[in-house]
Amino acid sequence: MIKKATLAVAVLAASTSAAWAQSSVTLYGIVDAAVRYTSNASAGTSTKQLIPGGMSQSRLGVNITEDMGGGLKALANMEHRLNSDTGTVAAADFWRQAWVGIQSSEFGQIRLGRQYNIMFDIYTSTYASFRYSPYIEAYKPEIGLSLGARQDNMVKYLAEFGPVRGEIQVSAGEGNSQNKSIGGMLRYAQGEWAFGGAYLQVTDTLGKKVKGTTIGGSYTSGPWYVNLSWAQNKFDAGGLLGAAYTSGLLGNVLNAAANDVKKRDMISVGATYQLTPQLNFGAHYWRADQTHYTPALANVKSKGDYFAGVLDYAFSKRTDAYLEVDYTKFNGAVRFSNTAAKRGGAMVGLRHRF
Repeated sequence: MIKKATLAVAVLAASTSAAWAQSSVTLYGIVDAAVRYTSNASAGTSTKQLIPGGMSQSRLGVNITEDMGGGLKALANMEHRLNSDTGTVAAADFWRQAWVGIQSSEFGQIRLGRQYNIMFDIYTSTYASFRYSPYIEAYKPEIGLSLGARQDNMVKYLAEFGPVRGEIQVSAGEGNSQNKSIGGMLRYAQGEWAFGGAYLQVTDTLGKKVKGTTIGGSYTSGPWYVNLSWAQNKFDAGGLLGAAYTSGLLGNVLNAAANDVKKRDMISVGATYQLTPQLNFGAHYWRADQTHYTPALANVKSKGDYFAGVLDYAFSKRTDAYLEVDYTKFNGAVRFSNTAAKRGGAMVGLRHRF
């Protein structure tokens, strides 16, 4: 009798679980490696190296979804970035994303944890620099204006109603964190057009603020994809985030001193053309202007011109090879860390997505 009762309870539990929840766990990733040449890389000499991510940073991630019924889903994501050339960790934070959330078919999503910020979301979803790669991992001046791209301790709300999508984020400073933030984004995508904007404010442990604003759009028609955007960062004097948010601009550039940046504006324009079903070509130009806090540079406007072109060939839906060239030129009170004002680069790489 006891055995029969135990069996009945087990069957009931299994059937109840199946009725209430349908779960899926998806393993995904990218492995990308490229041979890169860079001029004026160190003391005026060029370098040749195998880099662990040309078009995309190599990564391994897990997506988890549980359908709880009634239009509700539980969500979770963990994503690790790695160096494909050495197998080492790509950053001090082992999990570049680590968040859990809940989704309602009527009210949207709430996500809790370390995740992409709204500046990064609007760039990559609405006016990405290239059609099939939102940006070039080895050459991404536009991401330097996204205020770190991710924030810790974040609560993010996302809602999508037809062609309109909105996001709001809040990150707690939690004492020693430099990632206290608040901001929002709004985008519209319908047919061939997509456009939107975002505003994000990040506060450091001294109470100093960095304010980021961006707006732009894109147009897709047949083989063509074109995009145009503007972004601005404003830094409070004496803040601690100037150096951290400048490093995204190709290696501690566009700042005469670590926290000397007053305001930075960037205009970005580009196009991608699908030459054949397997082959596409993209080109992009970025122009950055910057003012300084240092009294001697009060009347100096520093400038950066960036250009990149990419030829990409898809062997399949998951595997592609690419050829990329880029060029950077500075004017005013800014230079590369080795004092060079000009630098060129080129790379050939292979990427696989799964």
